Formats: sequence, C-alpha cells, structure tokens
Amino acid sequence: MAEKKAGVIVILSSPSGAGKTTLVKKLSIRNNFKISISHTTRNPRINEKNGKDYFFIKDREFKNLIQKRKFLEHAKVFKNYYGSLKETVIKNLEKGKNVIFDIDWQGTKQIKNKKLKYKIITIFILPPSKKELFNRLLKRDQKDKKIAIVRMKQFKKDVLHWKDYDFTVINDKIELCYNQILNFIKKQKKNKKKLRYDKKNIKNHINNLIS
Repeated sequence: MAEKKAGVIVILSSPSGAGKTTLVKKLSIRNNFKISISHTTRNPRINEKNGKDYFFIKDREFKNLIQKRKFLEHAKVFKNYYGSLKETVIKNLEKGKNVIFDIDWQGTKQIKNKKLKYKIITIFILPPSKKELFNRLLKRDQKDKKIAIVRMKQFKKDVLHWKDYDFTVINDKIELCYNQILNFIKKQKKNKKKLRYDKKNIKNHINNLIS
C-alpha cells in the first residue's frame, strides 16, 4: 500500500479586519482542508464558540504551554496571546490534510523558521480601502471606535510585512478574492518556485492605504 502523501501548510495573514478569517472558513469547507484552531487568551466575541473558532484559555495555561514548547507558533497581539499546537498540526499533515492557518506575520515567521519538512504556502490579504477597513473594524468590535482606532494604527505596521509572503491579494469582493487564493494554492502545490503576480499594483494599493 502506497504511503499517504503529507498535506501542505497554508497560511493566511492580514492586518486586523481585512477578512482573512472569512476566507479561511471558506477554504476549510473544501475537501482535504482543515483549519488549525488556535489557542487564545482573549475573550470570545459574540457567536464565537470554544473549540470551533478558538480554544479560549487563561494566561497561566497559555504560558505553561509555552514553557513546555507545545506551540508550533505563538504571538502576543493586542495584549492577548495566540498559538497553534504543534502536535495537532503535525498529525493532520501526516494524514494528508492541508492545514490552514489564520495567523499574523509573527506566527508566519516562526513557522517558516522551523524548517519543517512540509510545503508552506503563505498568502497576505489586504482590504480594499482605509474607509472599508475602519467600517469592518467598527462592525466587528460592536461600534467601539477606540478599539478600531488602535487597530488602524497597528495596520500601518502590519501591512508592511506583505513582502514576506508568496502571494498578496486585495479582498474587495469576497468570492473573487477566494477564487484567486484557491487558484494560487492549486498552482503552488504543483510548482516549487514562487509564482509571479502584479507586485507593482499591490505596492500602489498599499501606498494608498497608508498615506
């Protein structure tokens, strides 16, 4: 019996509010794709469920897992910790599952530095405009303008990490963005070299976002 081919790691990152979580969920519906559910110390948002969206744990428990080196990656974002358990991820990859990560640039860098034997595909997602990003943040954080303003300030720092990713895409229309990502993943799985895309257009878009 032939040995089952290992899955690939697919990482989606974006500044807060650019829509990566929605895209991750859409990808996970496809056959052979599985979300890496992160552990976090932040409080659940409305409609979020423990074990489905995140594993919600206390600071003490999270730090204990760090000390035991249980995480494949972990980071502190907006005063809360987030991390992906290594054992769970490896088990799914060995079963042939493509594991999708919804993480920031810090976690992405850690995973790439691990020099794992599995193929890694990294994708960075941008919002269509500053105005749309701010509206999304207000909606998500229940009209809390202070939180949205803090996240907008962080956005200017986070967005500059797009260059470290294999592919960057603008999330204007969700279905179009999803299809672009899916097409890139399919091509990247077959090709070891980084595929080219219009980086000049992305640079111009980012300049408009941070100006």
